[in-house]
Amino acid sequence: MTSLDKPTEDPQQDARAVTEAALFEAFGGVRGMVETVVPGLLFVTIFTINKDLHWSAIAALGVSLLLVVVRLVMRDTVKHAFSGVFGVAFGVVFAMMTGNAKDFYLPGMLYTLGLAVAYIVTTLAGVPLIGLILGPVFKENLSWRTRNPGRKKAYAKASWAWGLILLAKCAVLFPLYWWANTAQLGWVLVALKIPPFLLAVWLTWVFLAKAPAPIDVFAEMEAEEQAEKEREAALAQEDAEATAGRHRRDT
Repeated sequence: MTSLDKPTEDPQQDARAVTEAALFEAFGGVRGMVETVVPGLLFVTIFTINKDLHWSAIAALGVSLLLVVVRLVMRDTVKHAFSGVFGVAFGVVFAMMTGNAKDFYLPGMLYTLGLAVAYIVTTLAGVPLIGLILGPVFKENLSWRTRNPGRKKAYAKASWAWGLILLAKCAVLFPLYWWANTAQLGWVLVALKIPPFLLAVWLTWVFLAKAPAPIDVFAEMEAEEQAEKEREAALAQEDAEATAGRHRRDT
């Protein structure tokens, strides 16, 4: 039994524990953060030392693939490691095509900008992205949209936080892309990998820990299925008793 399922005596403590577990699962925890930082850190370290784009790119891609292999060997989930591989692969392709080492970082920067816009636009549209991400983790799917207004409000606040934090990050990185050299951009980008992410996760935890509990739609469906089975069993029993009564009357 995981902390997502395990009840506690204190409802507020239970809500916070469930929220922590869900965020940890959704965003990969400490290991997921390490896997997002290591390839970029290796790239900028090697490039700072020898200014060799090819070796820097190969090393970054190689360590990304190694992280996936390690997860496969340990039979662990690979979604976070695979996302890192794709991100690094796009960066390597961009940099190799243009011959500009700074373009290794460009796909990730554009992804961050697009994600920031997505958080804001979906929130304005009434379907905050963080709710779409965490809804299945909390086993509530989209029930928060129409049945849990307090939770929808918390998801909206969290999505605003993610969007604005990522926009602030882009406001730092894109000017550096134009004005700084590759090493300067790389070290700033590595430095900004974890702190904004942790801030956004912490704010999400604060908003959701104070929100109403999620509606477990999976449990509701299971209860409905069980009730339907009981109704069918009762009807079958009634039919059997009626048939037996008719048989006794006929004999």
